[in-house]
Amino acid sequence: MVTVVAVAIGGYAAPLILLAFLVVPAAFVAGVLGHATRLALAVSLPLVVSVALVSILTRPGETVLFELGPLQATLEGVDFAAQVTLRIVVMAMTLVLFALTTEPSAIVADLERRGVSQRVTFAIAAALDAVPAMLDRARAVTAAQRARGLDTEGSVAARLRALPSLAGPVVLSSLAEVEERSLALDARGFGRLGPREPLWAPAEATWEPAVRWLLLAALAAALLARVFSPPAGLQ
Repeated sequence: MVTVVAVAIGGYAAPLILLAFLVVPAAFVAGVLGHATRLALAVSLPLVVSVALVSILTRPGETVLFELGPLQATLEGVDFAAQVTLRIVVMAMTLVLFALTTEPSAIVADLERRGVSQRVTFAIAAALDAVPAMLDRARAVTAAQRARGLDTEGSVAARLRALPSLAGPVVLSSLAEVEERSLALDARGFGRLGPREPLWAPAEATWEPAVRWLLLAALAAALLARVFSPPAGLQ
C-alpha cells in the first residue's frame, strides 16, 4: 500500500510522511533499520542515477541551469528527478523491509488460507525464494571451485576467465532443483482438485483486520485525491 500511495500522490510531502512516520518506525521496531536502509540504497541507486540523468538533461523547462552539448539541464528537470527519486527510495525501502520481516512460507500459507489458487501461491513463493536460493547456490559453487584451485579473487581478467566455471554449475544446479521441486509437488498432490486444508496459518491479532480495512480506505482516498488533483510538477 505504501508503494502505491507514494506513486499515486507523488510530490514531496506524501512520500516523506510515509517514510518518516510509517516505514522508518516500522524498520526500527523490527530491528532492521540499518540493514534495510543499506539494501534499499544499493537496490535503488542504479535506477535513481538513470532517472536523474534522463530527467535533468531531457525534461524541458524555462529555467536552464547549464548546457551539455545539445542537452540542457533545467530546474524543472531537477525538481522532477527529485520527486521520482524520493518515490523510488520509499518503494525500495518498503519492499526491502517487507522482504526482511516476512517469511515466504507465512505469505504462502496466508494466501492459501484466503482461497488464492495454489498455482498462484506457488509462483509467488518461487519468486520470493529465487534470489536467495541463487545467491546461496553461487556461494557454494564459488567455495567449491576455490577448493579446486580456481582463481576467483585475482585480477579482472582472471575473474572473467573463472566466470564460465562458476555460471555453468549454478545454472545446471538450478535446473536440477526445478526438476526436484516438480517431482516433490507431484508426490504431494499439487494438481489435485477440490478444497485444501492448510496445516498451519500465521497468527493474526484481533485488530489486524480493522487496520487492513483502514489502510485500504486510505489507499482509495489517496487514489481519488490523485485523480482529482494531480500534482502540478508531474503533469
